[in-house]
Amino acid sequence: MLGKNFNLPIGYFGASTGAAAALIASTELEQIKAVVSRGGRPDLADEFLPSVKAPTLLIVGGNDNIVISLNEEALSKLKCINQLEIVPGATHLFEEADTLNQAAQLARDWFIRYLTHPSQTWQTTYEEML
Repeated sequence: MLGKNFNLPIGYFGASTGAAAALIASTELEQIKAVVSRGGRPDLADEFLPSVKAPTLLIVGGNDNIVISLNEEALSKLKCINQLEIVPGATHLFEEADTLNQAAQLARDWFIRYLTHPSQTWQTTYEEML
């Protein structure tokens, strides 16, 4: 379905090692307009980071020190719009009370910011996508 042009922006979300896959995949299509990494391992996509064009949000748990360090290093390699958000009290899996919800809200806000625009109206209907 990604091969068809529906004039819709696409956002990728990846968690843990899947975030590296999202970052790498985002370099292959112009329709990718936002990437969110939650507890991601951007080091696994290291050679691709300078090629990421989509605005990228890195969300990391405040108690996940190793992954915080990996994401801080990634910030200097990303040439796109980027931001690091640290969720206080969260570990790698965001299992602590309300931390996963906080991460979801950050992701939602990022996607709304970069995948929508007040002046855009999407002409593609669900039926056209099938």
